[in-house]
Amino acid sequence: MPVSTFSNESTYRKMVESGQESKFDELFDQAAKSALAGFGKTFPMYIGGKQVYASSVLEERSPIDRKVLIGKFQKGTREDARSAISAARKAFAQWGLLEYKARLEVFKKAVLKFREKKFELAAILSYENGKSRYESVGEVDEAIDFINYYITEMERNRGYSRKNLISQSTVKVKAGFQGAPAEKTEKITIKLKPYGVFGVIAPFNFPISISVGMSTGALITGNTVVFKPSSTDNMSMLTGLKIYEIFKESGMPDGVFNYITGPGSEVGDELAVSKDVDGIAFTGSRDTGMSMAARTYAQRLQKVFVVEMGGKNPVIVTKHAEIEEAVEGVISAAFGFAGQKCSALSRVYVHESIKEVFLSKLIARVRELKVGNPLAKENYIGPLISEGAYKRYVESVEKAKSAGRMLYGGSRVKTDLDGFYVEPVIVEIRHDHELVHKELFLPFITVESFNDFGDAIRMANDVEYGLTAGMYSKNRVEIREFEKRIEAGTVYVNRAISATTGAIVGMHTFVGWKGSSLTGKGTGSKFYLQQFMREQSFSVTG
Repeated sequence: MPVSTFSNESTYRKMVESGQESKFDELFDQAAKSALAGFGKTFPMYIGGKQVYASSVLEERSPIDRKVLIGKFQKGTREDARSAISAARKAFAQWGLLEYKARLEVFKKAVLKFREKKFELAAILSYENGKSRYESVGEVDEAIDFINYYITEMERNRGYSRKNLISQSTVKVKAGFQGAPAEKTEKITIKLKPYGVFGVIAPFNFPISISVGMSTGALITGNTVVFKPSSTDNMSMLTGLKIYEIFKESGMPDGVFNYITGPGSEVGDELAVSKDVDGIAFTGSRDTGMSMAARTYAQRLQKVFVVEMGGKNPVIVTKHAEIEEAVEGVISAAFGFAGQKCSALSRVYVHESIKEVFLSKLIARVRELKVGNPLAKENYIGPLISEGAYKRYVESVEKAKSAGRMLYGGSRVKTDLDGFYVEPVIVEIRHDHELVHKELFLPFITVESFNDFGDAIRMANDVEYGLTAGMYSKNRVEIREFEKRIEAGTVYVNRAISATTGAIVGMHTFVGWKGSSLTGKGTGSKFYLQQFMREQSFSVTG
């Protein structure tokens, strides 16, 4: 079987470069109208391929306008989680033994389905978490990229199987010992095999791409999955259901991928503590990720954790930077999707000799950013995901005012929509303040100046996270020093499109160091799939 050729989806870029930007907008606007017309229904869970209803429901409303009811979803319980785990365990008996090429056929069909429904999914996503059309279509593209890239990796590695041979010796010995000559030929097969059942717990901010990426990582390697989309304060359950439907339509057998909604305190906790769950794939807060691991290991359970746990991402702007380039990169990284990305920029360290010029240009550009309904293409910053996020914004602004110099923002933006729209915040504050160290998940950046480049790198590294980092400098010595010393897994230099966000599948690996990850292996990387499998050496003599 020839190895598939991987290429990125890049829908917007391809359409703009071919003069079809108006077509892009037309397709999205039509999909948005259709999505709105389909909201408000009651949706089931799917366990073992069957619809399951709980005794109570969760109402999901759009952060764009809370008057819009996206739907009513089941408030799954611990018992529902156990049923889903049981169904996944039963399905693993066949799926885990299936020849890898047969599994790949399911995912190749899924790619076609995701392409076919790209704008439909993107429109639902925008309603669900408040992303712009560009962010949403880009996210569906990323989901397709993940599947295609992992298909390519499975083919390239022949299902992660290789053979060795120890030839027969002409010498015989009476008793065996380490290194003794073999009397007969020994054939050895070394394979990576699936663990069993994975719980996949997804975040609200990338409910399609991260959900698909984690789920595909588990499924394509032969594991079965109990999938839980974000289901409480920050909800993204309809996109999760659409993922289930596409996998089902692509030929995935019943029980291989189970869709269950419900609070993390029950459903998520059961996945963490169940002895019948072999692994957890999770993207979310460090507190939640470490709490799950602690609960698991406290009960002496052995479980694989493939987790990404946030960031507090810095950028260094040196005196050798191209200032306009740095300003654009900072704005995109900090305020795109209202800063609600684990890779979002939140800390700026700028050389004191250019600080005032940099800040004046930065603030001037931020004033141009429009805050409002993200379905309108002229708006750059949409709503915060929830009231909880808005309360965190208010608390952070008050702390900034009392301890630092507010340079921009801090207020709620009035609209005719029932959503939490806020100004982006820029505050100059000391590096030792909690706002510099605590992940906020808001359009909120702190600024501090430096004189010594070594101090800038020290401050950039001085947090518990190590996800992404950026720098702007035309000085090669500084660039080399930054590469040697920066403690982050995904690093960019002089990237005007974004200082810390926007990793491209198959090009960059998206990986956290320190408190941002447990394995130090990244998504969209040739090492990612190996985390979902365990190695076996199988030897036959004669």
